[in-house]
Amino acid sequence: MKKAFVFLSALMLLLAAVFAALLFLPKTNPQTYRIKIENGQGIAAVGNRLAKDDIIYSRHVLVGAAYMLGVHNRLQSGSYKLPQKVSAWQILQKLKKAESDTVTVQIIEGMRFAQMRRIINQTADLKHDTAGWSDEKLLKEIDPEAEYTRAEGLFAPDSYELDAGSSDLQLYKLAYRTMQKNLNQAWEERQSGLPYKTPYELLTMASIIEKETAHENDRRHVAAVFVNRLNIGMRLQTDPTVIYGMGDAYNGRIRKADLRRDTPYNTYTRNGLTPTPIALPGKAALEAAAHPSSEKYLYFVSRMDDTGLSQFSHTLDEHNAAVRQYILKRK
Repeated sequence: MKKAFVFLSALMLLLAAVFAALLFLPKTNPQTYRIKIENGQGIAAVGNRLAKDDIIYSRHVLVGAAYMLGVHNRLQSGSYKLPQKVSAWQILQKLKKAESDTVTVQIIEGMRFAQMRRIINQTADLKHDTAGWSDEKLLKEIDPEAEYTRAEGLFAPDSYELDAGSSDLQLYKLAYRTMQKNLNQAWEERQSGLPYKTPYELLTMASIIEKETAHENDRRHVAAVFVNRLNIGMRLQTDPTVIYGMGDAYNGRIRKADLRRDTPYNTYTRNGLTPTPIALPGKAALEAAAHPSSEKYLYFVSRMDDTGLSQFSHTLDEHNAAVRQYILKRK
């Protein structure tokens, strides 16, 4: 009996020693490693990934220690940078502190540039080097050779991840380069016969499409409506441009007086495209502007239902019938 007790005690000490070694002994890896934890992700999934990538000695040890520390159900989403030489214990301590090494900034399609600046200025863990700069100074710093005078539309909406403590200027430069890449690609691949003289005009059209619809099935038809109108000299007559021209005066509704009040962005009173984009368009809107559908639509109206789709028409009579059906709810 005594021998069995001694044996079990020795075995437990050995297992404890092995557990401790696998937990505290650093493992040297070829390079630094970054692990991204999504919302709701548990320690088991994290342990599996670290073990699969050969970053830790044992996922069982990592998971067991996480339960003992109470870290298993308190993982904070984020991106964590691990050094080349790191132990499972050090990883758990990093996760426990929930100190992500990166900052994620989400810029949504259809935002105005002013909204983008507000989000960046309010993002903690970035150095706000440009907070007091004008848009003009920011553009010159990003691209001294650019001929743009307004920043609207020139920055790609996307999810950007930077190292904590990075300058906000780095984010602006990345978003600007991304938009230039997306725009140049759309311009090079555009279909023939479009009424755009420059890539900037395509960008402007994409911003209007972005504000008119977020529905994948409608984008190319909306683009066709505006392209067809430009081709026959018809005014675009689109509310989002009027709203942009109203600036801070817009309070959530457009009155008839607003549609009649002339501004450079009122496409009810002025021909052609607006002088600048009116929002930050995504890749899908750029592609729609570069590849409108072949339909000869001239009008569209929201169906005002759960689908989010619009009803497109070739003639004014068709359009008026659609307005009666979907807006006035009369057959």
